[in-house]
Amino acid sequence: MRFLMPDPARQKLPAPDKALPGRPEPMPIPERHFVNGRRLAPPYPEGTEVAEFAFGCFWGAEKDFWQVPGVLVTAVGYAGGFTPNPTYEEVCTGRTGHAETARVVFDPRIVSYPELLRVFWEHHDPTQGMRQGNDLGTQYRSAIHVHSVGQRAAAEASRGAYQARLTAAGYGPITTEILDAPEFYFAEGYHQQYLAKNPAGYCPDHSTGVSCPVGVGVSAD
Repeated sequence: MRFLMPDPARQKLPAPDKALPGRPEPMPIPERHFVNGRRLAPPYPEGTEVAEFAFGCFWGAEKDFWQVPGVLVTAVGYAGGFTPNPTYEEVCTGRTGHAETARVVFDPRIVSYPELLRVFWEHHDPTQGMRQGNDLGTQYRSAIHVHSVGQRAAAEASRGAYQARLTAAGYGPITTEILDAPEFYFAEGYHQQYLAKNPAGYCPDHSTGVSCPVGVGVSAD
């Protein structure tokens, strides 16, 4: 269970020289995806692409994507910060700089990257800064980590299109980061596909209810 922790230090990214040191060894993770049995870590099937999204608690974020046709593998981890191979407890201190991140391995012949962006935008409130609802801290910030020039162009276009919809609905500016994909550190094994292993687990809905026009045959231009 997560709790609101009104600690100002957890709402500000640490300076690189103040971040926790971490460790050289990666976290041990299961070999196979709990839901579909596919390989959790690279190498991934030929012809697939990787996308990564952060939007609050990564348990629910991962579940949102493993249910999408054309998504072959999902995993959760930590990215966007400074601490190598952090533990969950370290990330929760706010002293690693990482965001809870969902990795999505998809077949672009079945599901497009803009369609994944639509899932991302519609399943959280991207205007909240360093939080999602009562989940407060830098680890819950909204971010898109892009793996190609094409992904960046699509992400930036979708942000503009969704901002227009949000503004019309009375929401403020989108705070989502769009960054070249940093190092992705797999989270501990018990976090992987957590909501499949624990169906009654914590999974809040922070969506705005505002539909995103991208990924449904509507151009973001």
